[in-house]
Amino acid sequence: MRRFYFSEILLLRRWLCAWRCSPGLSRGVSTELGGRLENGGSGGNNNVSGRTEKLSEMLEETEKAVESYRELRRCPLDSSIMLFPGQGSQFVGMGKGLLKYPTVRAMFEAANKVLGYDLLYLCLNGPQEELNKTVHCQPAVFMASLAAAEKLNQETPEAIEKCVAAAGFSIGEFAALVFAGAMDFNEALYAVKVRAEAMQQASDAVPSGMLSVVGRPQSKYNFACLEAQEHCKSLGIEKPVCVVANYLFPDGRVIAGHLQALQFLQKNSRKYSFLHTKMLQVSGAFHTSLMGPALEPLAEVLKTLNIQKPFISVYSNVDGKKYKHTEHIHRLLVKQVVSPVKWEQTMHAIYERKQGTEFPQTYEVGPGKQLGTILKTCNLKAWKSYRHVDAIEDDEPEDP
Repeated sequence: MRRFYFSEILLLRRWLCAWRCSPGLSRGVSTELGGRLENGGSGGNNNVSGRTEKLSEMLEETEKAVESYRELRRCPLDSSIMLFPGQGSQFVGMGKGLLKYPTVRAMFEAANKVLGYDLLYLCLNGPQEELNKTVHCQPAVFMASLAAAEKLNQETPEAIEKCVAAAGFSIGEFAALVFAGAMDFNEALYAVKVRAEAMQQASDAVPSGMLSVVGRPQSKYNFACLEAQEHCKSLGIEKPVCVVANYLFPDGRVIAGHLQALQFLQKNSRKYSFLHTKMLQVSGAFHTSLMGPALEPLAEVLKTLNIQKPFISVYSNVDGKKYKHTEHIHRLLVKQVVSPVKWEQTMHAIYERKQGTEFPQTYEVGPGKQLGTILKTCNLKAWKSYRHVDAIEDDEPEDP
């Protein structure tokens, strides 16, 4: 089947979102359509034939639009990239001022039914400790990011229409796939719920965490991790875990594993030429083997989803490459939970181009500006066309 580009299906996506958010309506339409097919069509064969001819005309017009758009998208200045943040970017107040957009209101109303609690209230009022919990944080960042995308759609619709690629950091990858039309919003949110609950349980089972490290070219991260594992063994910990979990930017890493291993690295940071270390406010060692118990629940729920090929390019955290097909998405979304996030590699894949070629406009949609900061370090020229679209109304002050 021919691939549609985002500008062509923008209006269609709006209609589909409204249709998908109305389960009763969708079932009713399906039932009615099924009945018509069984009965040979309620309006007779002539009616069906007429509709088929009209559909053919619409496809011909769409084909012309595709060719015209392909001509336009050759110019990088006339295209855009969407980046969706991950866990850790959340703050109390997310979503404030965005309920004036009907789509955002509808999303949060649907979220209450899928999650079983009032996510909007938690986003707006906290407390921060509850919002920071993995079980709440992942759905919250997912929702806030898509709300910010709708804000951009209302303020600068051409940015959405000209989007050619998207990427999301960890949980942000689910938002990127929904944005790209690969996943249904309600289904994706349910998968996020299952993922968050499973990862919370895995985190609670073992005292673990994540350590942000800024090093030097001579820093030996893997060697440091091996020595930290040996230290844990000396403490009686069987099968200790300490590995690089995030590749952020040159000499920027996040190391995750048992808490004792991370404490050892902080204490001996000079030995490994680490310039700066900081414990992250997360509940566990994400993207390591310690998240193994979360694999099966996520794999099972993903099997039930109707995942489609994205309308635009979406890049995977696992290898920094574009998703090729739906089975690819199924497999790598599961693998991502226990694999390092290769964000630096993703940035190179998205923005690599010949000398003198212009860069597209980049939008980070969602809470926080971490991805913009990383982009600035990875590719200064690409960052000059960067804009942050926050998950609150612009004329309202952000919470500190």
